[in-house]
Amino acid sequence: MFILSLCLNASAQAQTQQPSSRTHSAKKTASTQQSAKKKPTAKTTARKSKVAQRQSLRSATGRSSAASKNGHKVQVALRESRLGDITPRSSHSAPGSSAQLRSEAAFVIDLQTSAVLYDKNSTEVRPIASISKLMTALIVAEARLPMDEMLSISEDDVDRLRHSRSRLAVGTRLSRADMLHLALMSSENRAAHALGRHYPGGLPAFVRAMNDKARALGMRNTHFVEPTGLSTDNVSTPRDLAKLLAAVNKQALIHRYTTDESYQVALNGGRQLTYNNTNGLVKNSNWDIKISKTGFINEAGECLVMVTRIDNRDVAMVFLNSTGRYSRIGDAVRMRNYVENNTLLAML
Repeated sequence: MFILSLCLNASAQAQTQQPSSRTHSAKKTASTQQSAKKKPTAKTTARKSKVAQRQSLRSATGRSSAASKNGHKVQVALRESRLGDITPRSSHSAPGSSAQLRSEAAFVIDLQTSAVLYDKNSTEVRPIASISKLMTALIVAEARLPMDEMLSISEDDVDRLRHSRSRLAVGTRLSRADMLHLALMSSENRAAHALGRHYPGGLPAFVRAMNDKARALGMRNTHFVEPTGLSTDNVSTPRDLAKLLAAVNKQALIHRYTTDESYQVALNGGRQLTYNNTNGLVKNSNWDIKISKTGFINEAGECLVMVTRIDNRDVAMVFLNSTGRYSRIGDAVRMRNYVENNTLLAML
């Protein structure tokens, strides 16, 4: 009887203490919820406007830092919106997350209806490497300069920043058309620089024209300092680059030069040089590509922009900082499959 009495007393004391424990837990939960509702500080807001840094930055020596992909938000908007005034759609579980891309930033849009088909970090400002050459080509095309005028490669066109290689030796003379062809199709840096240097007013006037055109197209987060993309100060966002793709898609010459599989030029003395397209998809008969441009510097990662026909519509694709040499091509394939197989997108 004594033991039974002790057990009954212990049980009564435990039941008496439980409400107190639940009350303390409820207070703690309420305090946590109030703390979570606090507005972001000015410091946090300011940090969002900075140029996004690569999470998989590779140095010139080939080393790579640890990269974390967990923080990326994938946003997909199954709606109609104007290309010049697109706002991201926030979603905790975006329906487009099934298209797992390796690019840190991506943007896919129907150029005819301005329907956003895919959105991942599309407002982040990033270095864009040789994607810059699309703006270089647009300035040259709209200037209506003689395409048969002979231009020369000089010491000024040699890359002193990254010491990148070029097959065009100093003293090489090619037509403006050939320079543009090589700059777009094979991303020839000396050719792109020579195009800017031979612009009326020289390189400073050419760079001003690039930035003026960016503003005219509504590319508010884009800035250029030179025509090749070798500088990390050439920056843009995926959304801005979609506007650039829409503009160059109207240029037949840029369409032709960016999608040629290969091209030969005759150098001094009659020697022939063969150049190939940096985007292997242009050789694939299953793709109908209208505009193509690749880019790479360590700070920008592997980049690819394209205009291609999918379901009888022109679709602009932008992929920035993809990890791995062929991953940007893989992202393009994955995105095409996603668009074709998604019935909701097909009904837009």
